Amino acid sequence: MLYNLTHQLPLVTYWCADGKYAQKLLNDLFTNYTSALRPVEDTNTVLNVTLQITLSQIIDMDERNQILTAYLWIRQVWVDAHLTWNKDDYDGLDTIRIPSSYVWRPDIVLYNNADDHFTGPMDTNVVIQHDGQIMWDSPAITKSSCKVDVSFFPFDAQQCRFTYGSWTYNGNQLDILNAMESADLADLVDNVEWEVLGMPAKKNIVLYGCCADPYADVTYTLKLKRRASFYVFNLLIPCVMISFLAPLGFYLPADSGEKVSLGVTVMLALTVFQLLVAEIMPPSENVPLIGKYYIATMTMITASTALTIFIMNIHHCGPDAKPVPKWAKKVILQYLARMCFVYEVGENCMSPQPEKQESSTVNNTNCIMNREAGPGREDDVLKAEKGQEGVGAKTTDDREDMEHIMSPIGSLEKNSTNHYSTWNNGIFMSMDCGDSLGAQMRCRKGGVSDGENKEREISCNARSQEKQLLCNIEYIANCYRDQRSTQKRTGEWKKVAKVLDRFFMWIFFIMVFFMSLLIMGKAV
Repeated sequence: MLYNLTHQLPLVTYWCADGKYAQKLLNDLFTNYTSALRPVEDTNTVLNVTLQITLSQIIDMDERNQILTAYLWIRQVWVDAHLTWNKDDYDGLDTIRIPSSYVWRPDIVLYNNADDHFTGPMDTNVVIQHDGQIMWDSPAITKSSCKVDVSFFPFDAQQCRFTYGSWTYNGNQLDILNAMESADLADLVDNVEWEVLGMPAKKNIVLYGCCADPYADVTYTLKLKRRASFYVFNLLIPCVMISFLAPLGFYLPADSGEKVSLGVTVMLALTVFQLLVAEIMPPSENVPLIGKYYIATMTMITASTALTIFIMNIHHCGPDAKPVPKWAKKVILQYLARMCFVYEVGENCMSPQPEKQESSTVNNTNCIMNREAGPGREDDVLKAEKGQEGVGAKTTDDREDMEHIMSPIGSLEKNSTNHYSTWNNGIFMSMDCGDSLGAQMRCRKGGVSDGENKEREISCNARSQEKQLLCNIEYIANCYRDQRSTQKRTGEWKKVAKVLDRFFMWIFFIMVFFMSLLIMGKAV
């Protein structure tokens, strides 16, 4: 144990001696020293200050207020001509560390400081070497103004500048030098929103309007690129999905009553996203890219809603509507319908039956009703069916003439003096006065017995009843033809509306696709 003490004693004596020399050195250096004056031998000598910045962390980027908050390590190195000593006189002591308030410090500040309290670097210790070189390392949390360009948000890149220079000393008194060509990024903590691409440094000599002497400064340009994943998944993809719902409004059936409601709902959803983006972005003239996408989509939805209202008016054309024009039949119902793959009439899933089957159904109904009228009219019914087949083989003009002749109105026009019709107890009654009077006169004419007269009267009454039944059947057929023509006209307008729906659906799908592709291409 005594051996250990004897060996440790010189070491303790050495450190005590070193501490004694440090105290002596401190007293000798600051006996006649003042920190108020620039430490140079000659006042005309330029004092060089070497500046080095180390970026440690990006704390916050406030795009709306255009303020960047960063954590920096600032190193300033200069030579104090009044703080030199011979290290041999102080037992080889070549470096001391003292509070920075003891020595003169350059008044280098951040020109574009945006802090309310104007806080500068911390008052940390300085390292003084025997040749007078002073190194001052101090951390600082800076708030600097940064011009934010949000034209390509959320795929934007920003450049924020840190300009350091002396506030009172001009370039002839204090010169600032770059320690490195760029800031040190070795100890940078990664930011979740911004990716640091670089931070080059550049020295500037600026002449201000207030002063005739030039001033030197060093500008560090921080190059940032936004990590857009957060905004893509929370703002962009929902907007794209909502945008693809807008063309589907054209695919909804017009009778559902939800076509306009869908467009209004999509519009409200996009308005909510637009307000979220507006809260983040600064109120500048530069509209962000995602804002342009929202506005374009909202404009497209507004147009689709207006077109939907127009198409619904076409779909719900009533029986009083005019027929579809020939150019619309040729362009829309033929060419455009094939392009949009629309073949059926109307919005219903079931397609209507062909007209030939319906006409045969009408003929069969007429045959059944005629057979029920009496067995004596079978030959007349067969003749009527053959007459209808002949009419079906004629041209359209001949068919219209035959329909006009066979109708009760046509027969009224032909024999306006002898034929009249009326409604009796909900049944259309048609009577031929001339035929009935002639039949009665023929029945009473000649010297025949009363039995023969009764038989002739019975046969005449049967013929008049059959004629009345045929006229009623003709009236029903005419009403059915009018109903069929009205259904055909309204069906054509419904098909026009459906073709326009499909056409605009594909047009708006293509527009949404290209807009989404354009904005996604900015991310590449």
